[in-house]
Amino acid sequence: MSMRVGVLTSLYPCQERPFEGIFAERKWQGLLARGHDVTLVHPVPWGPRWLAPLLGDARAYLARIPRREDRGGVEVLRPRFGHLPGRSAGNAERFARAGLGTLFGTGAPAPDVVVCDYAWPAAAAAEALRTRGVPVLVNGRGSDVLQVRETPGLETHLARGLRSSRGYTAVSQDLLDAMVATGGPKPVQALTPNGVDADHFKPGERRAARARLGQATEGDLVLCVGHLIERKDPLLALAAFAAGATEGARLVFVGRGPLSDAVEGAAAELGLGDRVSLLGERPPAELVDWYRAANLLLLTSRREGRPNVVLEALSTGCPVLATSAGGTGELLEDPRMLSMDRESAALGQMLNDLLKRPPAAEVLRRSVEPLTWAASLEALESALLSVSRA
Repeated sequence: MSMRVGVLTSLYPCQERPFEGIFAERKWQGLLARGHDVTLVHPVPWGPRWLAPLLGDARAYLARIPRREDRGGVEVLRPRFGHLPGRSAGNAERFARAGLGTLFGTGAPAPDVVVCDYAWPAAAAAEALRTRGVPVLVNGRGSDVLQVRETPGLETHLARGLRSSRGYTAVSQDLLDAMVATGGPKPVQALTPNGVDADHFKPGERRAARARLGQATEGDLVLCVGHLIERKDPLLALAAFAAGATEGARLVFVGRGPLSDAVEGAAAELGLGDRVSLLGERPPAELVDWYRAANLLLLTSRREGRPNVVLEALSTGCPVLATSAGGTGELLEDPRMLSMDRESAALGQMLNDLLKRPPAAEVLRRSVEPLTWAASLEALESALLSVSRA
């Protein structure tokens, strides 16, 4: 059964930030390919183009984002809304008004179901959608639920949005449980984890991958992939590396963020400046070679949904050492790869043990074989159909 699906989201790639929300893009392009009609609305903060040169890098790109963009067959509509610093609840309301005005202003028939993808601030639109009689599904990805429900003054707004929906989906069971605890149980509560492209993320020869990346062929390489932000705690990753890395090992950060200077400074203070590299953001197609080149992926997050980088690394046969955060543990069958301790010495010891005695690549790959994009899309379709009929 073909459905008309409206999507309201604050996280989606654009020409200025092509790597942000790429897994959301994969999902909605996949649903379109399965014969459903998808209208995607991605409101962005208002800013005139002439102000772009005067804004900081974090805001300047917003003024350059096109209002309409075709991405892989999905037409993305980007209305503007007023965004005021420190006014999170009001910003969410303005986001919702702009998104709904665009979604119902296209002249097309009303959607059979609207997905608030990336729960906050999109769930701020759920009450108005319920008033219109439009079924709502709220999808959680991580901080959009876990961080918001811990933020004073926002939890009640998120809870109201969740209560106004007919169902929840989430990328991890941990996250789904948090949504139920915040908004109450619903007729539809479905796990819709991201898939991993096993044909792309597959094992390869380490020396060849390092040669392609310009990395030394000898010595251990520890990899961190993700934004350099407080939630990912890259400084803990650096401290764990300093405490437990094998002699001559190198640490590579792939990602960008406001903590890059702090990481560089801490590496210098620890005498690791020549063994730590910050590469910034890299194209997704290049990541497979980084997983092949690495002896270990290190993830030290404080909060997570179900990390895509862990899926990718395991599918490539790369061992993982991660802190227990959100749904991360749902992916790691080997207890040696999951730390319940955020103390750097303990993490360092685990890192050292894994570098010396890594699990077999074929065992890691088999652990994520069921997590395909086809399975993810089937779960999503089932949830959408159930919500539209609830």
